[in-house]
Amino acid sequence: MSALAELQPESKPQVDKDWWRGAVIYQIYPRSYQDTNGDGIGDLPGITRRLPYIASLGVDAIWVSPFFTSPMRDFGYDVSDYCDVDPMFGTLADFDAMIAESHRLGLKVMIDLVLSHTSNDHPWFQDSSSSREADKADWYVWADPKPDGTPPNNWLSIFGGSAWEWDPGRLQYYLHNFLRTQPDLNFHCPAVQDALLDVARFWLERGCDGFRLDTVNFYVHDKQLRDNPPLAVEERNDTTAPAVNPYNYQNHLFDKTQPENLQFLERLRAVMDEYGATTSVGEVGEGQRGFEVQAEYTEGDHRLHMCYGFDFLAPDKPSSHKVVAVLDRFNTEAPGSWACWAFSNHDVMRHASRWSLDEGMLRALTVLQLCLRGSVCLYQGEELGLPEADVAYEDLQDPYGIQFWPEFKGRDGCRTPIVWEAAMPHGGFSDAAPWLPVDPRHLPLAVDRQEDDPGSMLHHYRRTIAFRRAHRVLQKGEVEGMTDNGSVLTFVRRDGDSAIFCAFNLGPEMAEVQMPEGTWRATAAELGAIAPDEGMTRLPAGTFCLAQSA
Repeated sequence: MSALAELQPESKPQVDKDWWRGAVIYQIYPRSYQDTNGDGIGDLPGITRRLPYIASLGVDAIWVSPFFTSPMRDFGYDVSDYCDVDPMFGTLADFDAMIAESHRLGLKVMIDLVLSHTSNDHPWFQDSSSSREADKADWYVWADPKPDGTPPNNWLSIFGGSAWEWDPGRLQYYLHNFLRTQPDLNFHCPAVQDALLDVARFWLERGCDGFRLDTVNFYVHDKQLRDNPPLAVEERNDTTAPAVNPYNYQNHLFDKTQPENLQFLERLRAVMDEYGATTSVGEVGEGQRGFEVQAEYTEGDHRLHMCYGFDFLAPDKPSSHKVVAVLDRFNTEAPGSWACWAFSNHDVMRHASRWSLDEGMLRALTVLQLCLRGSVCLYQGEELGLPEADVAYEDLQDPYGIQFWPEFKGRDGCRTPIVWEAAMPHGGFSDAAPWLPVDPRHLPLAVDRQEDDPGSMLHHYRRTIAFRRAHRVLQKGEVEGMTDNGSVLTFVRRDGDSAIFCAFNLGPEMAEVQMPEGTWRATAAELGAIAPDEGMTRLPAGTFCLAQSA
């Protein structure tokens, strides 16, 4: 080797720090993905075993719901050790193996950080509740009762009842926005923030590529503990909590979404930026001003990368008018933000059932989601077209469903095991009886059945994701002229000289759509797209037209 060659730096592949813009992220609920040790509960080795399948979908990243040490009263969203794997899911070595195999297959790995609260079994809370003089006495939100012994204010828990729980040891109440066994951390305490940033570093050091941040706007509470004002009846909505929950009766001005939270998000972003091409997506539970909060949380390049709300996780089907209204509101209230759109996740009824979709409309909405400007989160089983599972009351595990049954049946129906092989016991998920029963209606939709059918929903998802990846304009481009004309939604995605015209008939009747000026050629026939006619194109119910600029 010449002396000159020795002086040349090694060429390294270019790292795309913006890989998350337009990415398709596949959410995995570990308990229900694949069991490998025969205990009826999915685990990290099960995820690793199925990574080739996930990579075959064409997605960019996986988001893994909590697998940390936990008493599992809220199935991992009640953490008792942030820096270890619960034995039911495996070990830290299993996590490392999952990371290594994901990266080998070209998949990024995002994990679900639950920073707003811990389990009451966490050593931090055990210390904090032991005494008002304990080392961590102020690590949680404690408050004295009113003179009559009642809670310090009117804040409500999303899981029902008061957000305050009496502790007889400290003779004080502690705050819990969720279960009473999930005490809220006190982000006004600098040591709490420092400890949580160390948690983020721990997982970034192990190769994690980013975080999904659970209940990101719940981190900080009003120091003065002011009462929330009532919410006018006409302003109530069920996007954050089900309609039967009195949580919807308040305007949550003081129990969440406080301005001090921005400072913590900036500190978290600074830590993440030390590790290169990482990303963050925050879950914003805010029924009144969600996009305004998303704008604040993603402002510039020093807070979160992106957020998602509940606009398309709501009960009402996305009509053309609703889609335009949501996107217009997003563009008006959060013009500099990058959205992340989800139709289903582990907290809501699967959208195939929630919106009562036939197969044609389900396919059309899949294409619509992957044509929207922003990133996309897909929930496990969505690619199989799974309906919501029917879970009997005696089989319920979710405390939320048990609390509000039968008006609200909880989240178990979207959390049942993935079906891999139709003829195998429990759909090939486990050799043992699973923690939630497999719905018999899911078995004909098992992966092995759909793999053998080129026209299946699984292959439709693969083709749609591949189409998005093949057209940069759908990943990174702008959106122009979004309009609703009756039941038809139209818009153009544009990136430089490249453009794709999109039209979706989201109504029950035949409709006509006026093609925009210019020369357009048919595309996406493999997705079932209707070819454009000159001038006017006819779209049957639940169909769509995609056309490329010539």
